[in-house]
Amino acid sequence: MLNNKLAGYLGFAAKARKLQTGYNTCLSLIERRKVRLLIVAEDSSPNTIKKMTQKCESSGTDCRIFGSKEELSRVTGNSGNGIFAVTDSNFAKVITEEIDRNQSEGEVF
Repeated sequence: MLNNKLAGYLGFAAKARKLQTGYNTCLSLIERRKVRLLIVAEDSSPNTIKKMTQKCESSGTDCRIFGSKEELSRVTGNSGNGIFAVTDSNFAKVITEEIDRNQSEGEVF
């Protein structure tokens, strides 16, 4: 579940054009070392999740599996995508912190 803070950061990143979406676009950006954080929706196919996490591990890119395609698409204004690349290190830092905080709070309950 996206909290308001995280939704805001993702929205700001999208408006600032520091958020790219789509499988091939994100793969290309990872290979060119432009991605600071890759977010893969939890409801993406297992094969997509596996390929993207392996690509991130081999290139040393931060990766998080978080949220649903619907939620992430709604807050970023990109319908139907499940893969999001944050290309700005400041946005990546705050978004990573929020995702980690969200996930650790979710485990408490």
